[in-house]
Amino acid sequence: SLDEAFEISNRIAPEHLELQIRNADKYVSCVINAGAVFVGPWTPEALGDYSAGPNHTLPTGGSARFFSPLGVYDFIKRTSLLSFSEKGMKRLAKSVIAIAKEEGLSAHARAVEIRIKK
Repeated sequence: SLDEAFEISNRIAPEHLELQIRNADKYVSCVINAGAVFVGPWTPEALGDYSAGPNHTLPTGGSARFFSPLGVYDFIKRTSLLSFSEKGMKRLAKSVIAIAKEEGLSAHARAVEIRIKK
């Protein structure tokens, strides 16, 4: 069945996946893990590789399960920004302390403990 085919494909996470089925565009959302998806009978892999424009540097060996194709975000420096209220920090304190201690990062645990005692 198509459901089984997509389940297997998503597990394999192919570098290239051609959807050569009737009404292929309706099934694109079923693809979760693939480096590049070629939709319909007029979209062979060669077009994507050599002419259509997307990057040809794709995740191989099943790594599309956790990597994306090379793109502009690979060349942009990003920073995570965090800001908690006192209430929000206290809500997470117990689990953060436990995880920090489990990892052997006592100073991380202590940084939270000091704040919740105030």
